[in-house]
Amino acid sequence: MLQASKQWQWIACAEKNRLLLDLNDDMQLCTPYKLRQLTDCTFKNPYFSLEDAAFYEQVYYYLEQFNLWNPAQLCQIALNATAVKFQLKPVLAKSWFFKPYTGTTPSTEAVINLSSESQTGEFLIVEHCPDASVCINLSETFALDDNLSLSQFEVIRVLNNRVHPLIISQYDSQTA
Repeated sequence: MLQASKQWQWIACAEKNRLLLDLNDDMQLCTPYKLRQLTDCTFKNPYFSLEDAAFYEQVYYYLEQFNLWNPAQLCQIALNATAVKFQLKPVLAKSWFFKPYTGTTPSTEAVINLSSESQTGEFLIVEHCPDASVCINLSETFALDDNLSLSQFEVIRVLNNRVHPLIISQYDSQTA
């Protein structure tokens, strides 16, 4: 795992119109989040806070238990989730793209499935509220409909009645 550092900084890059995370002299993470999506706090206090670091590590270790991603992917997912949690403005729910969940098995994980008319894909709940959840797309692309899609790590808010539990036989067999 890439250890968080007090030297890490959030950068609002006008040239790329993206939020970057400067990890050190040789490495930057370019998020998919545009400058218009960022809170004012990003510009006022760009340093990776203790709260950022704690959330990053929590997400990393949580996802590690699924054995689905390599360490580099885990870092990328966890850092993008941290950006969404602490640097992005709230997003409106766009639940109409997703089919309601009609099953009886409750979702107890933060990694969930969402199903559009076009496909089903994995998402990570970054923030859960009683009515809706803020999620990031974990698939390379996710088709919302015939015309719109989400790129990897793009954020969307959905009503909780759209959240399908993730069923991974590999994970289930390891924890049973």
